[in-house]
Amino acid sequence: MKSLFQSRSVWLRALGALTLCSATVLSAASVSAEPLKGAPAPFDKGGVRIALVNYLSTGDFFQAYEAGAQKQAKALGVDLRIYEGRQDASEQREQIQQAISLGVSAIIVNHGLPESLKDVVQRALDKGIKVVAFDVDLANPKVPQIEQSDHDLASLLLDQAVKDNGDTFAAGYVYVAGFAPLDRRDAVWRDFKRAHPNVQEKARWGTVDNPIAQSVANQASAAYRAHPEIRVVFAPYDEFARGAKLAADEAKLSSKLRIYSADISTADIEAIRAPGSAWVATAATNPAVVGAVSVRAAALLVAGQDPGHHIVVKPTLITRDDLVKNDIKTIADLGAKFPAFRSSDAATAAWIPAAQ
Repeated sequence: MKSLFQSRSVWLRALGALTLCSATVLSAASVSAEPLKGAPAPFDKGGVRIALVNYLSTGDFFQAYEAGAQKQAKALGVDLRIYEGRQDASEQREQIQQAISLGVSAIIVNHGLPESLKDVVQRALDKGIKVVAFDVDLANPKVPQIEQSDHDLASLLLDQAVKDNGDTFAAGYVYVAGFAPLDRRDAVWRDFKRAHPNVQEKARWGTVDNPIAQSVANQASAAYRAHPEIRVVFAPYDEFARGAKLAADEAKLSSKLRIYSADISTADIEAIRAPGSAWVATAATNPAVVGAVSVRAAALLVAGQDPGHHIVVKPTLITRDDLVKNDIKTIADLGAKFPAFRSSDAATAAWIPAAQ
């Protein structure tokens, strides 16, 4: 197997060197922190501020995640402060420290590198600030973990790959270690290969260098040239799949490859539906729903209620045939025709209004 992705040390800056530049708040939900009728304290009085601190903001998934978080915050009357993710571990630390200094009631940590976050998150907890984490395992019993069911997501995709291709094929695999959701999906991939010994991983590549899709495409082009026998690409993140598809299109290999991915957006739907597309299936949760769940979990903690320590949002398998046969062209269409994709009952309570 040939490894084509660069070492994580290339893109991970030294954690001890905190940025000298002031981190800035990207945006705040356009709502004042108003009282919420019938809610427990402190929501009944208003004035609740929650910070959403991102490690990654690139791509449709994270934009939709933020949009869902903003809508849920508005429904709760919460002042949501969103800090932009620049894939910089030291800057994310500084942003969390800024949120602590701002005196927020809760912090949502969206992705990141656990080794750079554990101490600053503990600092927030010591100040009485509630913390929830989405797709980053901080190994702290006081921090609820929110995740897509990455095991189910990867299993749905790989089962579909076997259904489409049989259990004997040459595969390419796109992966970057150190990110909790990708690591959990990788564990399923490893189990899958053990259970299907005739599936041969011929090449592995991956990067999170911006722009991610183009960077992955450059690597994929090299992999396809070195291993023309590849017929299946497992790319369990939609930016990875975009890169794999872009390289396939440029090399005129779309009719010879099938790409299986994770996550979904309107742009992804367009790419999957495109005539002759090599991208044939994805498994996904609605990122806006996951964003709303993250805010609800933080709100429950602030209200002194237990959202649970392990909060899971279940994924849905979506194939190219599903999209074409049901005339699904947008995320809104998908929600209308796949009800399970539209909402989640994770981290809910009677007093929490639905996001509109």
